[in-house]
This record gives sequence, C-alpha cells and structure tokens, in this order.
Amino acid sequence: MTAEAATRRSRITPEREAELYGAVLDLLREVGYDALTMDAVAARTRASKATLYRQWGGKAELVVKALHSQKPQFDEIDTGTLRGDLHAMAVRDDDCHMEQNSALMRGLMVAVHANPDLLAAFKEWIVAPEMSGLDRMLQRAIDRGEIRADNPALTYVIHMLIGAFATRTLIDELPPTRAYLTSYIDAVVLPALSA
Repeated sequence: MTAEAATRRSRITPEREAELYGAVLDLLREVGYDALTMDAVAARTRASKATLYRQWGGKAELVVKALHSQKPQFDEIDTGTLRGDLHAMAVRDDDCHMEQNSALMRGLMVAVHANPDLLAAFKEWIVAPEMSGLDRMLQRAIDRGEIRADNPALTYVIHMLIGAFATRTLIDELPPTRAYLTSYIDAVVLPALSA
C-alpha cells in the first residue's frame, strides 16, 4: 500500500470501516455481485460515493476487502499440531456463519469468472493470503516431523479443503458444518498427508 493510500485510508475509523464492510456483505447476500452498486452501498452506509471510490477504488476492491475483513488469518492459528491447526481453521466460523459464507461464496464464484477486476482483487486479498498462511502451517508440520516435505499431497491441500467446503451443498444438499469439515480433515486430508 502506498503512503498516499495509507493516508487516505486512515480517515475512516476501524469501527466505521467494519460497519461499511458489514453493509457491503449484507448487500452482496441480498442482491449478488452484479446487482450490487456503489450507489446502493452509499445509500445503505450513509457514505458518499466519492468517499467509497477514494477509499476503495471501485466495487471489486470494496467487496473483496469486505470479505477479507471477515476471515480470521491462518497466522493466528498455531496449536502445535497439524491436526489441531486444520481443525482450528475449520471451526473459525460457527455453523450459521459458515452456511451464510458458503452461499455467499457460491454466488461470488460466478461473478469472479466474469469480472477480471474482481478476479484480480480476489486473488490478491483472499487467495494469496490463504495460500501463504496454509504454506506456513504445512511448513511447521514438516519442521515438526509430522509430514514429509516430498509428500505429493502437499500441492493439493488447498484444493481438498476448498472442495470440501464448496461441494457439500452441491453433493449432499447440506451446508458445510464444523462437524463435517473436521470429519473430512480426519478422513481425507490427514491420511493423504501421512501417506
């Protein structure tokens, strides 16, 4: 972030920023990405469009930073074991929030593929930090001797985790839950990593 961007950003208090992000996510759940407008965000949050554009540049960045603000970071997780870390990651949200976030992400994935700006912002603010945090988590497990550094499944851990979350509704017609994800980690992810 440039010094100029940091200066502009600091004009909004953390509390106001959280309020804006919450309103953006509520609107996103209500109308979807394509129908969400900066006018609607401005009206919902009692902010000027000029302020929104000055702070976030546009809809894609605002939406993705709102999503990012709701996600606990992998760096906050270090239980001392890979199983503990993966379970802690899986239960970051309660089941109600997990169901809401699952529906939100399913809708957003369609928009991501149709909007290059949204895809770029999503990769920068969601995918890259998640991958980096997961890589550090897995490296700690390698350093502790829990998994081998040459295990071919290491490349696919993120795919396994996202797949479990994303396909639960599609295949089972049920939302992802804490119990489902921790069971999946024990039955699929950990055995693959210990092979």
